[in-house]
Amino acid sequence: MLGFVILIVFQLLGIALQSTLHLPLPANVVGLLLFTAALFLRIIRLSWVESSAQILLKHMMLFFAPFIVGSMVILPLIRSQLMIVVIVLIISTFVVLLVTGWAMNLLTKEQVVDPDVE
Repeated sequence: MLGFVILIVFQLLGIALQSTLHLPLPANVVGLLLFTAALFLRIIRLSWVESSAQILLKHMMLFFAPFIVGSMVILPLIRSQLMIVVIVLIISTFVVLLVTGWAMNLLTKEQVVDPDVE
């Protein structure tokens, strides 16, 4: 029960910060970032929330049910715009791949040491 309380508190903190500071991120992302920081800073122990997180992960399909039902409701709209949706998905996938590759290249760039120069 403690794990659920901790997770809900971080969700509520995310909602409060997002609405107060007008952050350009969704409130659940803000709460997740706060929760991750608390884990890394050892304010929260993983053992406190692990069992609750496992329960939530085990029943994750329940959380996607509204999205699936909502998709079925707008299926005629998606079908009428199918070509645009496919093109946007392909382009956005390539953009994500390019940006990820560029960022990894930038972050892992090692200095080349010339053996002749000392």
